[in-house]
Amino acid sequence: MSEKLDRIDRKLLALLQHDASLSAAELAEKVGLSQSPCWRRINRLQENGFIAAKVALLDRQRLGLGIVVFVNIKLSAHGRGLLDEFEEAIVNFPEVVECWTVSGSMDYTLRVVTRDIDAYEMFLRHQLLVLPHIQEAQSSITMTEVKNTTALPLD
Repeated sequence: MSEKLDRIDRKLLALLQHDASLSAAELAEKVGLSQSPCWRRINRLQENGFIAAKVALLDRQRLGLGIVVFVNIKLSAHGRGLLDEFEEAIVNFPEVVECWTVSGSMDYTLRVVTRDIDAYEMFLRHQLLVLPHIQEAQSSITMTEVKNTTALPLD
């Protein structure tokens, strides 16, 4: 982080990550600024990349997406071209909402969201496992969601 964030910047970011629909006037009141300086700070935070996007977080269960599966993938080889090929394919699967390269015995961890277990099995069999160079895929089907937040620890 090349730019220092002061207490007000951190407070603005904390407020926005919990409710991005707050107006500049509401934010200004909560952080003890007038509206114009508050708006300028928010714009600076956006321009400097501290605010990556403002989005609506959807309720997956209300949308009928009841299954979350973490899938650990091990590739059979690790050439740069193979990694790029795998990653380009994964980016195009809407079921994969997160993909991470990881250390250890596996190469990637995916978070996959589908309607139900049958939909996950179809995705696994007909999309994921048909990709070349997948040596192993281990699925962990989630049960109870204990915590799910997009809020980052800012303190």
